Amino acid sequence: METEGQFSPTTVAEARDRYESFGPTAQVVVKEVAKAMGLDADEYEERVTSDVVETARDVLFAESLAVTVGTSEEFESWRADTDHEVTVVGSENVDNVVWHAPPFADEAVAATFQSERRAAVGTLRRQAFGRVYSEVV
Repeated sequence: METEGQFSPTTVAEARDRYESFGPTAQVVVKEVAKAMGLDADEYEERVTSDVVETARDVLFAESLAVTVGTSEEFESWRADTDHEVTVVGSENVDNVVWHAPPFADEAVAATFQSERRAAVGTLRRQAFGRVYSEVV
């Protein structure tokens, strides 16, 4: 088993603080991407909405989450010892699992994968944000 990512909030307040801290970064990222796309000022004003910046903030937050990557056996062992309600996405017939279980939440999320670790980690982080964090940040 190994951990990928650097942020694993232990409280809702810690998650909120981290989410809020990504606001200015999300604005800069969106502005620079719009500039790279060649949007002029009018196009920028028309197309770059608060929803666009919020989406960038959601992604920055989710991509920073620490996740555990292990074999199916390691996951099942962890699962047997946790009190979290675990939602698993993906196939049951694969060798690997990535999961995230915030200590402050009753719910954990997991994604299975055979060989596409990077895709599974990205999927899991989006699932974690949507299922756990979007309600609290």
